[in-house]
Amino acid sequence: MLVSVIMITYNHSPYIKQAIESVLSQNTNFEFELIISNDNSTDDTDAVIRDTLANNPNGYKAKYYNNETNLGMMPNSVSALNKASGKYIASCEGDDYWCDNQKLQIQTDFLENNPDFSICFHNVYLLTGTELKEDNKKKKIPEITTINDLAKNNYIHTPSVIYRNNLFGELPKYFSEAPIGDYFLHMLNAQHGKIKYIDKIMSVYRIHNTSYWSSKKDAEQRIIMIDFLNKLKTYFDSDIQKILNKQILKIKSKDFSFFQKLNYKIKSLFQ
Repeated sequence: MLVSVIMITYNHSPYIKQAIESVLSQNTNFEFELIISNDNSTDDTDAVIRDTLANNPNGYKAKYYNNETNLGMMPNSVSALNKASGKYIASCEGDDYWCDNQKLQIQTDFLENNPDFSICFHNVYLLTGTELKEDNKKKKIPEITTINDLAKNNYIHTPSVIYRNNLFGELPKYFSEAPIGDYFLHMLNAQHGKIKYIDKIMSVYRIHNTSYWSSKKDAEQRIIMIDFLNKLKTYFDSDIQKILNKQILKIKSKDFSFFQKLNYKIKSLFQ
């Protein structure tokens, strides 16, 4: 059995070594490959990757691709995904890292033993500067959820997820243009099975001002998210569309006037 780990990167020279080493240090009783797709970084990411792989005893597990031109975040993701041949796929972007060397084994074992699940994810640390904070400390995420829950909001961090490969056909055309790829992918996979949450911290999601999403102001994030969800919902049935519409309305309510917010809250009580 083979598990593919996807790592897309762009200008991550301060972080990429830790990301790569965290994957290559995994202890498993199966084979895994690390697919690194560097989107023509303008810093010394390429040199750091080559040096890290050359000096790591497990460097042979990695397949490194350095794009000749900059494709953009989502086309780079598609390119990396198309190179994955594993039964399962895990993700770790170049500015994140894993912090448990049993992560792949734990999650793969679960999916192997539970064929009715399509996705398995876990709790993470959020890293801002040097401050580590448990993401789900105050949240109550059920152990088992479905696409109906996921359509309400995305509660799965990219470096925490592993999913079954080839659950659906080709990626939709819009995927390459979407501003948010992980949620899109989770929703497509969640159509084919339940979602398992493991309440164990096994990866770190880094928040910094140079990342695509964290660099946006709240109002700009809401505009992007509303447009994305309106396009996303067209790929799902009417029941899922209704749930996504509620999420859109909830996001829009952040910019409502006082009386609009009051009316929204009253209506929400009766839904």
